[in-house]
Amino acid sequence: MKKEAGTPYVINSISELHQVLELPKPAHPLVSVIDMSAIECRVENSLKSFMYNFYSICVKKNYNGKLKYGQNSYDFDEGILTFFSPGQVIATEITADLSLSGDWLVIHPDLIRNYSLGKSIKDYGYFSYAVNEALHLSEKEEAMIALTMKNIEQEYNSTIDLYSQDVIISHIELLLNYSNRFYNRQFITRKNASNDLLINLENLLTDYFNNENVRETGLPTVQYISGQLNISPNYLSDMLRSLTGQSTQQHIHNKLIDKAKEILVTTSLSVSEIAYQLGFEYPQSFNKLFKSKTNLSPLEFKNSFN
Repeated sequence: MKKEAGTPYVINSISELHQVLELPKPAHPLVSVIDMSAIECRVENSLKSFMYNFYSICVKKNYNGKLKYGQNSYDFDEGILTFFSPGQVIATEITADLSLSGDWLVIHPDLIRNYSLGKSIKDYGYFSYAVNEALHLSEKEEAMIALTMKNIEQEYNSTIDLYSQDVIISHIELLLNYSNRFYNRQFITRKNASNDLLINLENLLTDYFNNENVRETGLPTVQYISGQLNISPNYLSDMLRSLTGQSTQQHIHNKLIDKAKEILVTTSLSVSEIAYQLGFEYPQSFNKLFKSKTNLSPLEFKNSFN
C-alpha cells in the first residue's frame, strides 16, 4: 500500500492488520483477539499513524511508549482499556526497546451489521472518549475483561456452526456492558476530580451567561463547553449523568433558565429582548424552552411576581 507522507496508514480489514503486524492469518475474517506480546515493534515512519476501519478494544499492560489520539498523548501503565471506532486516527511513538503486552480485540463492522448491536454500538459513548479518558481497570475488572475476550477467541477457534456468530456477538455485548459499569465506577471513585469539574462547569456557564457578548456568540454548545474544560463531549456528558443524572445539554439549559428568571424578575426588558440577550436567534425558541422547563411561559413567570 502506498502512503503519502504525513497521512495515516489505512487498514481496512482484519486480515490486512494481521499482515501488517506480521502475525498468522486470523482464524475468523471479521473478529480477532490479538496477543500484544506477539507483536514485534518496528520503527518505520510509514507505520507511525494508523486509521482502522473497524472497532478496536485494547487492554494494554507494561506499555512504556506513548499513544497519541488527536492532540493528546497518554502514557500507559497497568490495566488500561481503550476504545476506538472506525475512522479514528491513532499515532504511536515507537522506540527500538518498546515492548507490549495485553489483549487487543478487533471487530469489523460487517460482523455486527445485521444485529441490533450494529446500531446500538454507537450508543456506547466511550468509543468517542479521548485516550487520556481511558478506563483504568482494577485487577478484578481486568480479569473479567480478559476472560470475556478469551471466550470470544475460543468461540471463533472452535468448529463454526449456526450459533457461532450469535455467541461471539453476545460476548462482545457483555464486554461493552461491563465497560459501561466500570466507567461508571471510575466516575464515582474519582470524586475529587468530578467535583472539581462540576464546580468548573458551573463557573464557566455563569461567566458565559453574564458576558455581554452572549448575544453575539449565541448559546453555548456542548462542544464549546467540553473544549473549555479540556474534556471530550461524550466523556463530559456521561460523567455528568453518572453524578447528577443530567447531560451537559441539560446543565446548559438549567443555567440558562436560572439566568432568564433573574432577568425577568429584575428588569423591565421584554421577553423578546431577553431572548436575544441570552443568545437566542428566535424568541419563539426561548419561549418553548422556558415553558418546557417551568410549565410557565416567560411572561406568565414575570407576571407572577407582580
